[in-house]
Amino acid sequence: MFESRKKDQPAPGFVSPLDDRDIEVTKVRRESRHGLLSEGLKLARDIFLIVVVFILFGVFFVQPVVVEGTSMLPQLHDGERLLVNKLVYYRLQSVSWGHIDRGDIVVFWFPNDPDKSYVKRVIGLPGETVEIRNGKVLINGIELNEDYIDTEYNQSLPSYPARRVEDHHYFVMGDNRDNSSDSRYWGLVPEKYIYGKAFFRYWKPQNIGFLEHGRYNGDVPTPTPTPDQPDDDDYRADQSR
Repeated sequence: MFESRKKDQPAPGFVSPLDDRDIEVTKVRRESRHGLLSEGLKLARDIFLIVVVFILFGVFFVQPVVVEGTSMLPQLHDGERLLVNKLVYYRLQSVSWGHIDRGDIVVFWFPNDPDKSYVKRVIGLPGETVEIRNGKVLINGIELNEDYIDTEYNQSLPSYPARRVEDHHYFVMGDNRDNSSDSRYWGLVPEKYIYGKAFFRYWKPQNIGFLEHGRYNGDVPTPTPTPDQPDDDDYRADQSR
């Protein structure tokens, strides 16, 4: 009788649920394996969500680009990495989140080969007349004050005839006027081809920071486009008379 009771009793130091029904008995090894699996799944979920957020962020908001060439010296150098704000010019039907300003450093699809993208500075806005006289840019007959231009990269001082900027188009130029393929040679950039505004340089380390866009003295008149404006050929013909 006494021996059977002893067999039912747990060994000294062993915690039994028979001692107290509120005691929860945990098997450490099994719980640790379950905990590791649970934490691993949570980590994988978090990494997946982070990757998705970065992809969406890159597709709709910010995109990194690499500067190739020297057409934007001294502002931008070959091999530098920029962040481009893709949302700033976003348009939804008649609602616009921003507008393209003179002096903006923009990234756009090259009109003659949309597989390529260029980075240039906006010089002429829709409805304006752009003329280059001895290396100086004139907007509607008024000289543009360009503090970002370095004379080291503007020594050839060429002249180009006046050209009116069509509606929904922009006249762009590189800051290195002596070595830049831009609107002087291949024409205007359609608004729909401009997909972002470069705003931050994150590489190379010595030049990390926000980009400085052009600031002007306000003497340049704001164009007021009208739907009955003539096309470029008619305009140039009138100017030559």
